[in-house]
Amino acid sequence: MTAIDFRGVFPAMCTPFHQDGSIDFETLRQDAQRLESAGVDGLVPVGSTGESATLSHDEHIEVVEAVIDAVDDVPVIAGSGSNNTKEALELSRRSADAGADALLLISPYYNKPEQQGFIDHYTTLADAVDLPQIVYNVPSRTGQNIEPETAVELASHPNIRAYKAASGDMNQISEIIERTRDEDFAVLSGDDGMTLPMLSVGGTGCISVSANIEPERTCAMVGAALSGDFERARQIHHELGPLFRAMFVETNPIPVKEAMRIRGYGPAYLRSPLTRLSDEHLDHLRDVLATLETEDLEDEYAEAER
Repeated sequence: MTAIDFRGVFPAMCTPFHQDGSIDFETLRQDAQRLESAGVDGLVPVGSTGESATLSHDEHIEVVEAVIDAVDDVPVIAGSGSNNTKEALELSRRSADAGADALLLISPYYNKPEQQGFIDHYTTLADAVDLPQIVYNVPSRTGQNIEPETAVELASHPNIRAYKAASGDMNQISEIIERTRDEDFAVLSGDDGMTLPMLSVGGTGCISVSANIEPERTCAMVGAALSGDFERARQIHHELGPLFRAMFVETNPIPVKEAMRIRGYGPAYLRSPLTRLSDEHLDHLRDVLATLETEDLEDEYAEAER
C-alpha cells in the first residue's frame, strides 16, 4: 500500500469547464501546478468541490489522470465515492489504476444507510482496493451521520487511514480524535472555519475549499498550529475568516468558482443544476478578495522593512 502522510493542507480542487460544459483540461493542469507551487501537501480532485456528481465515470478518471500528470511531487487523493457500493468500487478501482495515491470516499448519500450499512460499505471498498482511504462524513449533503462508534470501528481497518470531518459537531469530532489516538489514523477538517479548532484537539490538517484561493495562507495557518504556534495560527485564522464564510454563502462550489474567476485562476462555469453566484453576494466576495490582496501587500512591505 502507498504510504501517505495525512498532515497539512489538501485543496479540494475545482473542475474547470468551458462555456459549453466540456472540461477545461489545460486550466485544470495549470491549477494543479499553481497549488503544488504554493506548498500544499496534496491535491483532491473530483470531490464535491470538483462537481463529481455531474461527471461521467470516464470524465472522472480523465480528471484524476490530468492532475496526476500535471504535478511532480505531491500525492493525489481521488474522490471516488458514490451512493452505491458497486459504483464506488468501480470508481475506486479505476482511480487506483490511474495512479491515485489515496481515495476520498463520501458516505452513501440519499440512500441513508444505517450504521452497519456504512461499515459494510467502507469495509468492502477497503478490502478490495489496496490504497489509503479517507471516510468522508458530511451529513448536510448525504442526509445521514457517521456516528463516532462507526468511525472508530472503521479506523481499525489497515486501509482506512483517515476521516474527513464536515459534520459541524466539534464534540463528535473530538471524540473520534480521542478514541483513535492509538491508531494510525488521521482526522482532517472538511469545514474551513473549523480547521483551527480541530487542530487544537489533535486534528492533522484539512481538505479545504478556501485553499484554492489562499493556499499559502492556509498552509501557514495549519503549519503554525501543527508546530504549536497557536498565536500565529489564530492570527491567520481570523484573516481568513471572511473568506471561509464567503465560500459558503451559496452551495459549494458556486462561490469558490467565482473567486477563482476573479483571481484569474479559472472560469466560473458550472454544470447544471448549479448556477453562477448571485449578484447579491458578488460584490461582497470581491471586497473579501481585495482585502486579502491588500493584506498580502502590507505583509510583503513589513517583511522588506525588517
